[in-house]
Amino acid sequence: MRSLVRLCVVLFPFGFASMAVAAEEQNSLIIVFKDGHQQVFSMADVARIEFKPTTSADSAPSAGRGHFLGKWKVGNGAGGYFYITLAASGEATKSIGAAHGTWTVVGSEARIKWDDGWHDAIRRVGKHYEKVAFSPEKSFTDSPSNVTDAENLEPQAN
Repeated sequence: MRSLVRLCVVLFPFGFASMAVAAEEQNSLIIVFKDGHQQVFSMADVARIEFKPTTSADSAPSAGRGHFLGKWKVGNGAGGYFYITLAASGEATKSIGAAHGTWTVVGSEARIKWDDGWHDAIRRVGKHYEKVAFSPEKSFTDSPSNVTDAENLEPQAN
């Protein structure tokens, strides 16, 4: 007998869907949609499951890519600063270290992956921004290596 464990109910653009994970011996993820159709994914193919953040009256909406475009002055974690430039193409450059990287928006923060393995996030905290840096052996979910202020020197009109 196959037992299912209900994880949660998620709102998709086309209605409600119920997510369930099959018993351990099945080693698969089954998504059952409101209209009854199912989609099965092998757990070996799933790197992670992400849920889109919800927006309510108490939370700010996710920032779009345009919100992060331009040149940022950020701290280096040792009392100095450097510059990060985020281009619309998804390319990122910085004025120290390995100068090239790529970036994308995840939730309400810009995540930058540098060619040297370091990775940074620029996020809004209250009325200001901060740059959160992670060393190569860490992931975005680990404790950061340092957290400093960030200032957008070329803010885009939203």
